[in-house]
Amino acid sequence: MSAVPVLDAAAALQVAAELGAVFAKGAAQRDAERGTPYEEVAALKASGLLAVSVPAEHGGADLPVAVLAEVFRLLAAGDPSIAQVPHSHFVYVNLLKHQGTPAQQARLFAEVLAGASFGNAQSEIGTKHVRDHRTTMVEHPDGEWRLSGEKGYCTGALFADWIPVLTHRGVDGPMVVAWVPRTADGLEVVDDWAGVGQRTTASGTVTLREVRVDPELVTGYAETFTGPQTYGAFAQVLHAALDAGIARAALTEAAEFVTTKSRPYPDAGVARAADDPLVVHAFGQMEVSVRACELLVAAAASAIDAADADLTEESAGAASLAVAAARAATTEASVSVSSRLFEVAGTRSALDSLNLHRHWRNARTHTLHDPASWKVQHLGRWALEGVLPPNHGQL
Repeated sequence: MSAVPVLDAAAALQVAAELGAVFAKGAAQRDAERGTPYEEVAALKASGLLAVSVPAEHGGADLPVAVLAEVFRLLAAGDPSIAQVPHSHFVYVNLLKHQGTPAQQARLFAEVLAGASFGNAQSEIGTKHVRDHRTTMVEHPDGEWRLSGEKGYCTGALFADWIPVLTHRGVDGPMVVAWVPRTADGLEVVDDWAGVGQRTTASGTVTLREVRVDPELVTGYAETFTGPQTYGAFAQVLHAALDAGIARAALTEAAEFVTTKSRPYPDAGVARAADDPLVVHAFGQMEVSVRACELLVAAAASAIDAADADLTEESAGAASLAVAAARAATTEASVSVSSRLFEVAGTRSALDSLNLHRHWRNARTHTLHDPASWKVQHLGRWALEGVLPPNHGQL
């Protein structure tokens, strides 16, 4: 690996916009064919974007969350599957910032600046709930720690150089993150993701069979939630930015279709579908929805930056509430706009060969990460009685 460029805010946004435009050109075909985007992810890794949140003291740009969220939105407006691939990478860079030892930070941040990416082996399928984990790291009589378990929804793992594994340290022990090289003996990444949407994220399975763990590369995780934190809000705002990107992409492609391919309804008495007042009104309504969710994402990201600058229970809670509002709004906008595009575009837009339905499939699939109704519930409790949201990784 060679060193990647260190991008300032303006350069990061420009690169994200350029890559998003490139990714958009092949998004429909990759989705239809379930093509794994190796070349596109390689370009993303080489661009320097995956290093933008590395702390300045380690040679990175240390860009604010407000910039990173916009980077995600721009990438997702091009291809949300590719945009989702580095989500966990940034989450675990963030974990290193807050919980990593100096030695861990020095080693792993240097890897990122050299072009490496982090994957994800966090969620498990079949447990009681999303924060219930069975994977365990056990100390053997010879003094070695070994890791066994199976993880699902492992977005980014197929393309990663390092896979952070969320695990118990010892049976029923505290939750930690073990940093495992992608090439480690006993580790297997299975590309078995078969979701209705986000088809090319390669969000498959990671199996771990007695994988040796370097005890110097184990980072605390449970401690993250013992006091005020923005760790959960950070992860969630990137999800919101991705959904905002889907909404914008759906609206943009709907507009292109209506202005170039749709026929007007005879009762409108116009020569172009784009001049039908009902169509124009519908696009205006969708534009309001998309703009609102984009602004809520930006406000939520700024709230995280503000909380990080002065972290208290109140500032962390305010950031989580801002992100909850963004996630609720982006869920609604991405699902509704990607569905309504067929209403305004007409019968031909439903042809499977056009693959316009990928926007709805992507939105519906990605927004299932966390129920939007619980975001609204926490906002309602705050609005009624000033109750701050719970302190966990989903807020």
